[in-house]
Amino acid sequence: MKPAHEIQRRVEFYETDMAGIVHFSNFFRYMETCEHAFIRSLDHELHGQLDGLETGWPRVNASCDYRAPARFGDLLTIRLFIAEVRNRSVRYRFEISREETLIAEGFIAAAHVAITPEGIKAVPLPPPLAEKLRTLL
Repeated sequence: MKPAHEIQRRVEFYETDMAGIVHFSNFFRYMETCEHAFIRSLDHELHGQLDGLETGWPRVNASCDYRAPARFGDLLTIRLFIAEVRNRSVRYRFEISREETLIAEGFIAAAHVAITPEGIKAVPLPPPLAEKLRTLL
């Protein structure tokens, strides 16, 4: 299956632990960086305005399974796949690899919300964005 979006980045020294491998928490940052680049590629922002309301995309679920270590200087490829598009949320699947080696696989589910003085409320995806996402399923 072809990814909906793909980025590459090198592992920085500060991302590694005392064993010289990437600390597990950084994989969530890698996935989120890819997601942000993907959303921007669709001419949308993760934090913005819709019908006069402030909107955002809080995570409602995130997971990552680790397959092999990544080390300082490795060139990682982060691939984003659309796993599911719902009325008010999106679920992404990610593959993080070094050359042909799968390093990690993860998922992020994000809800589209309006931020109001009364609180945060899930709202439907903007129709143009929902349409673009569904074509990439």
